[in-house]
Amino acid sequence: MDQEARPLIENLKLAPLGSPHPQSPMDCYQGELNGVKITVVTNGSCARFGVANVGTTPASLTAYLAITSLKPDIVINAGTAGGFQAKGGVVGDVYISTTLAHHDRRIPIPGFTEYGVGTHTSVACPKLVEFLGCKTGVVSTGNSLDHTPKDDELMLANDASVKEMEGAAIAWVAEMLSTPFFAIKVITDIVDGDM
Repeated sequence: MDQEARPLIENLKLAPLGSPHPQSPMDCYQGELNGVKITVVTNGSCARFGVANVGTTPASLTAYLAITSLKPDIVINAGTAGGFQAKGGVVGDVYISTTLAHHDRRIPIPGFTEYGVGTHTSVACPKLVEFLGCKTGVVSTGNSLDHTPKDDELMLANDASVKEMEGAAIAWVAEMLSTPFFAIKVITDIVDGDM
C-alpha cells in the first residue's frame, strides 16, 4: 500500500516514475542509492472504491507488470503484517521470509491441495538477516485481514511466523519469471493475541 511505501519513498528521495502500463493503477517511484537503482512499486488505488488496492490479485498483476517492464535484479516485498506469539513474535519485529505459502486457497482435490498452498522458497540472505538483526520465518498469505478457524489451522500447518496479504502471490510471479525474491515484514499486530 502507498501508506506502507511512503516513508521509504520519502527517505530515499525517490521521484515519481509513472506507470509503465498506463491502464494499470500501479505507481512507480525511482532513484539511486550508493550506485544502485531502486524502484518502489505500489498497487495504486482502486478507481471504483477509492481505496488502496490490496490482496493477491492486485499484487500478482503489479508484480508481473513491474518485473516484465522494469526487469529488476531482485524483487523485495516490503510491508506490514501480523505476527504470532506462539512463534515468539512481538509488535515491532522485522522478519525476512524463508518460504511463502497461502492459507486461504483451499482446493481439496488430489494434486490441487498442494497447489493451493503453493509454497515458494525465498532467496537466502543471511548477511542481511545478520546485519539487521531480524528474525526469519514462513510468510503465510491470504486475502482477508481477519482469519477464520480454518485459516488458523492452515497457518499453523504452514508453520507461519507472519500473516499478510500479498507475499505468496508476488513470490509466485517472481518464480514464474525466474526473478530472485524475498519478503521483509514488520509486525504491527499479533494474530494469536487478544487484540
